[in-house]
Amino acid sequence: MQHGNALNWFEIPVLDFDRAKQFYESIFDYQMPENQMGPARMGFFLYDFQNGKVGGAIVHNPQLHTPSGNGSLIYLNCQPDLQVVLNRVEAAGGTILTPKSAVGNNLGYWALIRDTEGNRVALHSMG
Repeated sequence: MQHGNALNWFEIPVLDFDRAKQFYESIFDYQMPENQMGPARMGFFLYDFQNGKVGGAIVHNPQLHTPSGNGSLIYLNCQPDLQVVLNRVEAAGGTILTPKSAVGNNLGYWALIRDTEGNRVALHSMG
């Protein structure tokens, strides 16, 4: 078995796709490409697919996905400084659960938010 990235893909469940898409577009300040894949409506975080980087999406598919404040925790890349993204969270309808805090051991900074759908999502940056 070959080892590379520990993560290949992630999906964040959403109940109201348009509301969730607007939230993530607002905090990251970019347009999310959108696609219907079978019963799932997906909005994609921007990532470098051509160079094998890992990406993910928000997904509306109630038969398969339910938002949760207690499930797996995804850390979204907010380089160079997560505070820029964090500053947009409340205006976009989210909640800051943990402000920007040092991880320790020179591993950068993190913050914890709740999105408009009730998911806990972590933000991370080195600065």
